[in-house]
Amino acid sequence: MESTNTVTVRKQFIKYVSLNILSMMGTSCYILADTFFIANGVGANGLTALNVAISLYSFMFSIALMIGIGGATRFAVCKSRSDADHANKVYTHTVLTGLAVGLAITVFGNLFLPQIAAFLGAKGVIHSLTVKYMRVIFGFTPFIILNQVMVAFIRNDGNPKLATIAMLGSNASNIVLDYIFIYPFGWGMFGAALATAVSPVISLAILSIHFIRKRNSFHLRKTRFSIRTAADFCKLGTSSMVNELSVGLVVMIFNFLFFDLGGNTAVAAYGVVANCAIVGTAIFTGIAQGVQPLVSHAYGKGDLLQQKQILRYAAVTAIALAVILVGSIFAADDPIVSIFNKEKDPLLQTIATGGLCIYFVSYLASCFNIVFAGYLSAMERADFGFIISLMRGLVVIAPMAFLLSRFFGMTGIWVAVPVAEVITLIAALLMVRKAMRG
Repeated sequence: MESTNTVTVRKQFIKYVSLNILSMMGTSCYILADTFFIANGVGANGLTALNVAISLYSFMFSIALMIGIGGATRFAVCKSRSDADHANKVYTHTVLTGLAVGLAITVFGNLFLPQIAAFLGAKGVIHSLTVKYMRVIFGFTPFIILNQVMVAFIRNDGNPKLATIAMLGSNASNIVLDYIFIYPFGWGMFGAALATAVSPVISLAILSIHFIRKRNSFHLRKTRFSIRTAADFCKLGTSSMVNELSVGLVVMIFNFLFFDLGGNTAVAAYGVVANCAIVGTAIFTGIAQGVQPLVSHAYGKGDLLQQKQILRYAAVTAIALAVILVGSIFAADDPIVSIFNKEKDPLLQTIATGGLCIYFVSYLASCFNIVFAGYLSAMERADFGFIISLMRGLVVIAPMAFLLSRFFGMTGIWVAVPVAEVITLIAALLMVRKAMRG
């Protein structure tokens, strides 16, 4: 017979992880919708511009995750130790930090956007489309960051269901507005950007229910701002930041490599694969974010047995979903690419189809890397989480991409992804082992 504690942990795991996977899948679906509507409503140039813009959006979103998840992790640890005063101080600092950083990005981004787009390799019509898209996004940065803060805190405040509803509601509105703004209104890239920018505002409106019903255990309090407090919780969110930031950096590096080897068509093909990969990453990020409140709570209580149970459930769930994901891609790679290839370009179809299968094999290793990085950060081993995220996100994959592309061309770029994930996994297993030993 299983103990009551084991059954409770499993039920909590299923609840939090399933809701967060659903939430992250919703986010990835609206990104795919962006890709689909732009590919069909604007064309290959729009798809290429979107792929350039993703690196900028990933940077901004990574900052939002660092602040939101870092603050919520520290809040959860304080809450498990019944330290309500410090928990409220952390919440207040998280909100203030998010708003300040959001406003700074809005101002800086809009002042230097043309130069930033040019630095990322955008030229001619691609440059103008990228600037048009990101100017709107930068204008809504404070809302994007504040939304991630509220989602993370409400999830850690025992209401993962509302956090999921808010995410799904905002994503659904994004898809609907994408269609309306791009087709009936004919706003093109501006319409796609506006639909994306408005979605966090809708999410915040839904999340306000948590406060209206007075279910929140956290409150804003008058306090003197402490850089040390902000730095402390931001450190706990670094692995989440690096995971997201690495997406943008890798996209930027891969864009340069693919452009050099195959021009705009190769970049557009990579854009299809990269956007499909967002769905895969969303699944395992959902697991990592789902276990975070549970791990932080168990860690705060000093319950090592419960921490190990959660890790085991997370690992088994991750590999099971990875096998299903990779199998599905191998079975339907050609039809998937065709959805985003409106102009039926045979070269784009060939490059993207071949790359999709190779790229997705990496999830058999990255499923563990993403989960382990989030897990370690949730138990205040942000250093290990940061190293794992940095390895898989930049330190290993970038040199591999440059090296293998020299010998194997575009195939070498695709192969660099699974190779980097396997190397990272070896290091990640050693870090988890060391952390669990204390």
